[in-house]
Amino acid sequence: MKDLHTFGWYAAKVAPHLPKSAFKPVPARLLGGLAYLLVTISGFLVIGLFDLNPIIYVGIAVVLGLCFAGMGFLGHEILHGTVVRKAWLRDLLGAIAFWPLTTGPKLWRKWHNMTHHQHTQDEEHDPDAWPSMNVLKKSAFLKWVYRLPFSVRAFFAFSSLAVQFTLHSARMFTVYLKEFNPKKRRAVWVEAILPWVSWIALLFLLGPVKWFFAFLLPLLIANFIVMCYISTNHRLNPLTPVNDPLANSLTVTVPKWVDVLHFNFSYHTEHHLFPGMSPKYYPLVKAKIKEFWPERYHEMPMTKALKALWKTPRLYFSENELIEPRHNKVFGSLGNGLDPENVSHRRVLEEQDEETISEDTSTIKY
Repeated sequence: MKDLHTFGWYAAKVAPHLPKSAFKPVPARLLGGLAYLLVTISGFLVIGLFDLNPIIYVGIAVVLGLCFAGMGFLGHEILHGTVVRKAWLRDLLGAIAFWPLTTGPKLWRKWHNMTHHQHTQDEEHDPDAWPSMNVLKKSAFLKWVYRLPFSVRAFFAFSSLAVQFTLHSARMFTVYLKEFNPKKRRAVWVEAILPWVSWIALLFLLGPVKWFFAFLLPLLIANFIVMCYISTNHRLNPLTPVNDPLANSLTVTVPKWVDVLHFNFSYHTEHHLFPGMSPKYYPLVKAKIKEFWPERYHEMPMTKALKALWKTPRLYFSENELIEPRHNKVFGSLGNGLDPENVSHRRVLEEQDEETISEDTSTIKY
């Protein structure tokens, strides 16, 4: 692996070349959130007030799913303090934006801002990092999962994107609740429960069929959209002992109109250099990174990144390598031999390594 540098090291090199306005909040971003909110309310009213053809309901559900995801992207931006700086207003607006995804602002800032950003791709401390062989050998469930054929795992992994954000958020609640000051835990509970109270109330108001189209199906769609980004943010990159965003993060490219709808969420390496900067300015950051460190920077089209995810296992053999333990095939990671154009394993483990893996995983191979 190339010499690693912290995100602060890169930021210090890039910051002098950016306009001062790039480091100020951009409240105008709320206009996009207001548009999503108005469309969402309109969708609820149409579903609730009119008896329409189910195909029309499906179309409305798709639009609502797009709105839920867009509001989530804006909520992420708001809770980094790049839209407004007052803490109470930041949390209020962040709570509204994350309401469809049922994630509270205090939990999100603890889980995402304070932990994921500080320990990105650290196997032990990053709550979003994918497991290694060290985790596999301690988990009976993972051993069972990795006995399944690779194609079956890939199919279910991609299908589960429709629920992963919601499930992971619930898990993070159980993980981090005890780390909050006891005086703040009640607020964390309230932020977690209130969205579900409102959605369950909507169920009784609309009935199960209309509720499915107004909330459940849009939530699944929003989960899938959000997780397509989150899955490509780091899961093709190596684990890193130093939080180096050029090594452990990936920027994906999407059409410009998608970047507009998703508040430039695709610029993920840039975000890890400057999490407190409005994504409005990330194209400027990207230009400077590519000017200073073109050989270190990772970017690819979203579709190509998703294809690479489909073709590679989600288990680390070492910091720089992924492994398919069922056949002992080892794949590189980005910057370490992975070719997104032609994904294939780099090598098959030698006999002594196979014996070690077999012992560690209770004979995971058939």
